[in-house]
Amino acid sequence: MKPSQADPLWQLLGELPEGGVSNSRLLTEEEKEGYLLQTIMLELYGMEQVSISMALPLNQKGPYPVVVFNHSHGGNYAGGRNEFLTSSHYLQQPSFAKTLTSMGYAACCMDMRGFNERSGRTESELVKEMLWRGEVLWGRMLRDNQCLLDYICTREDIDSSRIGTIGMSMGALMSWWLAALDDRIKVVVDICGQVDAHTLIMKRGLDHHGFYSYVPGLLKHFTTLSIQERIVPRPRLSLNGRDDRLCPYEGVMLLADGLESAYEKAGYPEHWQHIETGSGHMETAEMRYAWKDFLVKYL
Repeated sequence: MKPSQADPLWQLLGELPEGGVSNSRLLTEEEKEGYLLQTIMLELYGMEQVSISMALPLNQKGPYPVVVFNHSHGGNYAGGRNEFLTSSHYLQQPSFAKTLTSMGYAACCMDMRGFNERSGRTESELVKEMLWRGEVLWGRMLRDNQCLLDYICTREDIDSSRIGTIGMSMGALMSWWLAALDDRIKVVVDICGQVDAHTLIMKRGLDHHGFYSYVPGLLKHFTTLSIQERIVPRPRLSLNGRDDRLCPYEGVMLLADGLESAYEKAGYPEHWQHIETGSGHMETAEMRYAWKDFLVKYL
């Protein structure tokens, strides 16, 4: 699926390469505790080799509904999709790969640019070079993940009508941005990623975040709420901590109120769920329980 040239949001995301997934190759397949793990090499745009992790339930038959896991940032550039397989200190155990497959879902994750096997250049180096070339790092990261969706939809063992996405922090931003740009995403869960841009500026919180998601000219045309309203009426669960300084509380509530109104107006008030916990920037046990229940209900 190509970005729509008529979509003003895609237009802000910089020049994007032609093509998509030009080839795929299975590298390894091994049985883990409770699931089958495939490592697959995707060739993107005819010029880049990118490995992804695909986890499949054992002793079940497809086609499976699938959840795209978007890894976090956390300043851990060596992490990437390893977080999908091993979790992290701010995520619950067991890992998302094990948890999702135990629920009967297939699940997958791609290293975002600058992380793990794609960490040859620093984030600041990538941003600077792309700005010179008229490109936007966040636009390329979104396009890469859209290519991952393209690949998923070619697999006979995947039910392409039942695609969800989930992520924490940077991965949460990727979840709602990707859903806003691609309606193949049917269910969205974001954990600690409700960052309202105008509130972040007002609270002087910009330096709590990396450079990766800043889109030139974005606020001349969109608010954070107007981007997220593009997801309506698809089911969405947003999980946030009241003491999370990366997601100022005032902005979290502004978005929650606006989305509650948008879903009510669309006639699907039950499709919007917002849960606050008394935590900081982390996935809590309450959050883990909530998103599992939400996926079972809507995916």
